Amino acid sequence: MGIDVTVKVGGEAGQGIQTVGDLLAHVCHGCGLYVLGVNDFESRIRGGHSFLQLRISDRPVTAPDHRVHLLVALSPRTLDMHLSELAEDGLAIFDSQEADAGSNVVSIAVTDMARKAGGAIMANTVAAGACLALLGAPDSLLERVLKKQFQAKKAGVLENNLNAAQTGAQAVAEIDFAPAFAWPEKKPAGKLLSGAQILALGALASDCRFAAFYPMSPATGIMAGLTGFEGRAPLVVEQAEDEIAAANMVIGASFAGVRSMTATSGGGFALMTEGLGLAGITETPMVIVNSQRPGPATGLPTRTAQADLRFVLHAAQDEFPRFVLAPTSLDDGFETMGRAFALADKYQVPAVVLTDQYFNDSVNIAQKPLNAPESIDCHIVTDADMDDPKAYRRYEITDSGISPRALPCAGQALVMVSGNEHQQDGHISETIPDRIGQVDKRFRKLAAMEGEMRPPRTDYPDSRVLLVGWGSAAGAIGESVEMLRAEGMDAGGVYFTDIWPFPQQAAEEILGRCERFYMVEQNVSAQLGGLIREKTGLKCYQAVLKYDGRPFFPFEIARRVKAAEEAIDG
Repeated sequence: MGIDVTVKVGGEAGQGIQTVGDLLAHVCHGCGLYVLGVNDFESRIRGGHSFLQLRISDRPVTAPDHRVHLLVALSPRTLDMHLSELAEDGLAIFDSQEADAGSNVVSIAVTDMARKAGGAIMANTVAAGACLALLGAPDSLLERVLKKQFQAKKAGVLENNLNAAQTGAQAVAEIDFAPAFAWPEKKPAGKLLSGAQILALGALASDCRFAAFYPMSPATGIMAGLTGFEGRAPLVVEQAEDEIAAANMVIGASFAGVRSMTATSGGGFALMTEGLGLAGITETPMVIVNSQRPGPATGLPTRTAQADLRFVLHAAQDEFPRFVLAPTSLDDGFETMGRAFALADKYQVPAVVLTDQYFNDSVNIAQKPLNAPESIDCHIVTDADMDDPKAYRRYEITDSGISPRALPCAGQALVMVSGNEHQQDGHISETIPDRIGQVDKRFRKLAAMEGEMRPPRTDYPDSRVLLVGWGSAAGAIGESVEMLRAEGMDAGGVYFTDIWPFPQQAAEEILGRCERFYMVEQNVSAQLGGLIREKTGLKCYQAVLKYDGRPFFPFEIARRVKAAEEAIDG
């Protein structure tokens, strides 16, 4: 039996919950272990209830586990809310000087210990020291991480934190904790990153040179990640006055030939839709990351959802081609950003990348190398590519629907663009031939765009029962498939990254072979399931849906599919 332990650290916002998780995650990763850390927090600066749940394993893990082995409660509310989640051999540490509250609860005055070590702010370091000591980690592992984190700080900070960690470890030295394990000494597996970080790195590797945004949770982390590269890479990140301005700045930069992007959430995407339409009619490439959160309106601003799929498929007035991609993992996220930029440039259309709060704010291991492509092709023509640059027409009618894209003021070719319908040379026109000609030209791209779509990734695709999902739900679906197979069910998984143009033929081939399939989505209406039925005629047997703002646990999916199958079998 391998290592599979979950630690949950909870308390009020402002108590350093994130810091405890970061310390634990980096210590585990440094030993070659795999981790998945999920942040759960309320929409407030201080107070309320927040927690970080870290799953530690010696094999790759792709979803949070519902069983908690070690609960660190920095507030009474945390203890009340999560004590029932403890596994049979689990233990809760309660930040209190009171006597133990039960056989599986130990009172340790974490905050008071931190004050004695140098300040209450180091309660997170005390907690990290206690956690790692209970899990059997050598003291040297946390010391190594603390030295790396605090060595550049002013004198005394590192020493105080080392003392705080040691105090926490000593406080639990006499406790026998059953889930403790032998710590490996292996090279770190891959890179420990959040979803927001991997999306930023993917954009940077794709030669993104301009990013404009208006802060909106949970997308802000992507832009913050890009901002960290300003000055080190040929990149400008601009905080605009609102989402409308951000979208139009991106279109302007792209019009000038610079790969550009923005990132927002559903409410911000709603404001960007007029800009999206402008990109559609001007055939200007742009990349928009929509990091979904529950709505409508402000909804649950710090929680997760997959309910914007139908919205992004049809957003903006009238119709025009676009790409919609939804990465299923960190590795997929890096690659998807590269594809989004490449496809947007090649077809001169918007590309929307759909992620969500769970994807963006969770930390996991990116296992594939993060390499930039050897070359970038923006599909831009110059005077040298034309027989007669002065005869250039930006919206030339072509068989493919793709007109040669020249840059303004970059040669003899005159580039004219308008948000109105236009002639082939860009002049505004309302004639019927120009209108029909340009609409048909734009939509002629679809045939080739459909050819770019990759089939969904699969596990056990020839199984009798298939579980189907998209985006960040893939990790939980994959683990639930393994649970069902361990119980003897012939089950497999299907995970869509490429959603629009819809990969119809691949979907028909895969889903047409199974006896029945279940949709697994984080929305109330099984939006991808509806799209599958619309495009293939295939209807899911049942949908496993979750829309409470929290990510799926694999056992939830497996339990509901198993119950449905048992009902069929009678």
